[in-house]
Amino acid sequence: MKKLEIIYAVVMVGALGAAAALPFVSHRGGTAAAPGWADFVNPGPLSAKHEFLSSRCESCHTPHKGPTADKCIACHASGGAAEGLLAKQSTRFHADIGACTGCHVEHLGHEHRPVAMVHNALVDAAARTAPARAGTPEQILEAIAKASNATPPHPRIAARELTLDCNACHANQDPHRGLMGTNCASCHATGVVQGWGGGGGGWTIPEFRHPSSLSTDCAQCHQAPPSHYMEHFHMVSMKVAGIEHAEVSQCFLCHKTNSWNDIKGVGWYKHH
Repeated sequence: MKKLEIIYAVVMVGALGAAAALPFVSHRGGTAAAPGWADFVNPGPLSAKHEFLSSRCESCHTPHKGPTADKCIACHASGGAAEGLLAKQSTRFHADIGACTGCHVEHLGHEHRPVAMVHNALVDAAARTAPARAGTPEQILEAIAKASNATPPHPRIAARELTLDCNACHANQDPHRGLMGTNCASCHATGVVQGWGGGGGGWTIPEFRHPSSLSTDCAQCHQAPPSHYMEHFHMVSMKVAGIEHAEVSQCFLCHKTNSWNDIKGVGWYKHH
């Protein structure tokens, strides 16, 4: 019996030793140095774009730290890629983030894009890059908010989110063509725009009610398309609508408020 116990003890010690050695072996020689280790610790499949890295954990992970920014930068923000990322208005904020995992999460499956637009991560980045002053990042944010007399204009946006300059990233996507100014937060919420696990819809405004269909001040908010300032307006648009003497600013003569393509007396008509 004693001999059997000794054998069991030796096997147990050997197994524990092998289990303890596996992480060290993989840290020193990479995932390939410990066959089967990557499959054993894999929390889930990568997205389709990163699938080729499935057997090379060290491509994204740093031992004892997890996925770190330097690993992401090596592929996504080096050389010409960095220039393109920081040159675009909508993505240049990456220069100040410093932590990719705040918005990018992997191991969620092949069908998911590892992107989540978490605006709080941008707020934290703003705190880190704010002018040096005493206090924690939260205290810095509070000071910024107080300095700008920030008060949430509606319950769908937090005071800390008011420190963000929406227009710095979204100006090129502004459907209002600048007519509503640059204070996006006065009407809109940020929401969480996600490529994985759900959607946000933060830009929608539940409280918005279009003015009366009898309104004649459409041009206060809406701008006519370029074709309306060309001969196309006289040769096609006015003839289709049956309005031969309309000014471009008199949208109400031809259009209905439910849709620009619903023409009075004509119905649904889309010609540009």
